[in-house]
Amino acid sequence: MTDLSKLEADLSALITGAADVADLEAVRVAALGKSGSISDLLKTLGAMSPDERREQGPAINGLRDRIGGAIADRRAELEAAELDAKLAAERVDLTLPPPPERRGRVHPTMQVQDEMIAIFAEMGFGLAEGPDIEDDFHNFTALNFPPKHPARETHDTFWLPEDASGERKVLRTHTSPVQIRAMQRINEKLPSWIANGPPSANGEPPIRIIVPGRTYRSDSDATHSPMFHQIEGLVIDRAIHMGHLKWTLDQFIARFFETPLVETRFRPHHFPFTEPSAEMDVQCDTSGGEVKIGVGTEWSEICGCGMVHPNVLRNCGIDPDEWQGFAFGFGVDRLARLKYGMPDLRDMFASDTRWLAHYGFSPFQAPNAASGLS
Repeated sequence: MTDLSKLEADLSALITGAADVADLEAVRVAALGKSGSISDLLKTLGAMSPDERREQGPAINGLRDRIGGAIADRRAELEAAELDAKLAAERVDLTLPPPPERRGRVHPTMQVQDEMIAIFAEMGFGLAEGPDIEDDFHNFTALNFPPKHPARETHDTFWLPEDASGERKVLRTHTSPVQIRAMQRINEKLPSWIANGPPSANGEPPIRIIVPGRTYRSDSDATHSPMFHQIEGLVIDRAIHMGHLKWTLDQFIARFFETPLVETRFRPHHFPFTEPSAEMDVQCDTSGGEVKIGVGTEWSEICGCGMVHPNVLRNCGIDPDEWQGFAFGFGVDRLARLKYGMPDLRDMFASDTRWLAHYGFSPFQAPNAASGLS
């Protein structure tokens, strides 16, 4: 027969000498595991006589219980020691300053839009807004688009399903419909307090407004996006000519890029709503992966512009023999990409917070003429 007292003493010594939970688990397996020393003793009870079982059974079961209890107590001691060591190693020094709090950033598109509004406000332009979903008249017909013009095709324009009256609305392809609404408000002699109206106190031109907003076209690549932002300008007055248009745009470009070294050129173009029409380029240098305005030998298209077509004035109830004016349009996202060196326009709409953390702006530094723009 196995000496139970000696076995208990040996196991107790192993339990007491266990350095960590892993060592203690090895002792438990050696004693109480499937092939452990105490488990083997329990297996011998079946071969004993009844008298031997009455004597050895309580003794072996008692040994099992005592060793199990000793292992549990030692496990609690070792786990408490490990926890104390971990807490000591991972102690936090509460006297240190806290990590900086992460703050939101202003998206470059919104920053540039605010910069543009601040510049044109300096020039005396008012702000007008309109709906993103337009009807055919305001988006195309009033702007002198002929019925079969390519801009009306589904591959260029997002058309909505027919409504109850059979009319198909459209996600506006430009902010020019707001110019139509502004001129219609003038003609309708609406009160000056009506929201989104142009700055007119006498119910007739002159008009001087800019129109910021989202626009939509079926186009997507490194320099185009299906949804993008525009700012258009409209000036209606007597004796307005292309010289006023060029001066306005030259002044804007110089203020926006914050450099007096601005060289621009006009190229003849065609827009249905202006006559004559032009695209404006700005001199630049794109070497070294950086865009520098006012230097170099390259030219970059910056906006479309022209004199308001007489048909557009007539469609809005304004006499083109008495009034004339000019209009222009900038892509806000494109200007942001040029000014702040963003290589791909699509990144601006990818909702990547890492990109925004790099290119974004502080919300506490709104652009204005006094403290600066960018």
